Amino acid sequence: MSPEYAVDGIFSVKSDVFSFGVLLLEIVSGKRNRGFSHRDHHHNLLGHAWMRYKEGRSLELIDDYLGISGYLSEVLRSIHIGLLCVQQSPEDRPSMSLVVLMFGNEGVLPQARQPGFFTERDLFTAESSSSTNAESSTNQMTITLMEAR
Repeated sequence: MSPEYAVDGIFSVKSDVFSFGVLLLEIVSGKRNRGFSHRDHHHNLLGHAWMRYKEGRSLELIDDYLGISGYLSEVLRSIHIGLLCVQQSPEDRPSMSLVVLMFGNEGVLPQARQPGFFTERDLFTAESSSSTNAESSTNQMTITLMEAR
């Protein structure tokens, strides 16, 4: 779901472009954005792909089962296009017709910017804060069953 739709309820053709980018990254990585986890961080798939892209390590995103030996440049281009599609601002995302053109030629692609919903969930802090809370309340609930005479 695009950030502008999730936050403001605004839907446009660029919302579909965002969804296409997420789908493209999911296909290349073999992982779902929702529920994605990595041992080194708590980013979602978009954040993970963005970090690898910025570090020049996009190859690490590719699913081992794809068998891409002869298609490496096309898959790396797909990652780059996917990241262009999931940029935070709708104005920065390409149109779908431009995406088709990007796939169809080998021209230089523009630099991708940080994706929307680039999040890091701090699971450790959330778990430890709930387990180390010294003050806790107990629900003092009773149940009364009414019986007629």
